Amino acid sequence: MTSNLSVTVESAAEVRRDVVRMIGMARSGRVASALSIVDILVWLYGEVLSVRPDEPAWQDRDRFVLSKGHGCPALYAVLAGCGFFPRDELWSYGRLGAMLQGHPELRRTPGVDAPAGSLGMGLGLANGMALALKGRRSTSRICCLAGDGELQEGAFWEAALVSSRHDLGNLLLVIDRNGLRGEGAAGEIVPLDSLKQKMLSFGWSVEECDGHDFESLREGLSRLEALSGRPRCLLAKTRLGKGISFLEDDPSGGRMVLDRGTVDKALLELEKEGDLL
Repeated sequence: MTSNLSVTVESAAEVRRDVVRMIGMARSGRVASALSIVDILVWLYGEVLSVRPDEPAWQDRDRFVLSKGHGCPALYAVLAGCGFFPRDELWSYGRLGAMLQGHPELRRTPGVDAPAGSLGMGLGLANGMALALKGRRSTSRICCLAGDGELQEGAFWEAALVSSRHDLGNLLLVIDRNGLRGEGAAGEIVPLDSLKQKMLSFGWSVEECDGHDFESLREGLSRLEALSGRPRCLLAKTRLGKGISFLEDDPSGGRMVLDRGTVDKALLELEKEGDLL
């Protein structure tokens, strides 16, 4: 059972518009990082994850861990689109005492299954959840979405070894490969050219796909599901700031604080994109 979120280009465009609006109203940053994972999240919550928006704590649900927590505006917009909470909550993002804060909080936000903090920690959390579900013979799955920038953290690779050591076949890791981080190209900080081979050597099943193409995401997951026993990793190639020309592939755009002018400019581009659908 998945949510009622439709997996369409228009749905993703509407999520992007909401992300821009909420970050603009909060006078916050990280918009480019959030935009790179929109299509992945729309696909996961629209087709892959078994959840009940009207029963967020349903025991047999699939669990989701956002390791790149600063991309949470995209997660919030998708959760609102699924019906976990009213869409109007998006406009109070980042305010003192509001439901939606700068990193996901487990007990504050319906639909959030795990908190986020220091980069590289999400896979370890996902491992613990996957082990617990496996121990009680649950058919529920865990999905963890990580950014390639956090692959410089040793904690990530320690967790990756644990995943395969315990044969966590109920775990899906999606890596957002936008190739950039605030300091520049992620590959210049930690070499990522052989990422697929690295993950394979750590005992994972691995497939590559286009993180902005729903059919490519589907095909990648289908190939992974044909394999059993091992944890699964989907390397999703994306673009930082996807959908907004002055943010795409610009690492400095990831820290841009949106003012009224840039919000209007971004929304105009996203509206034009929607007109072409």
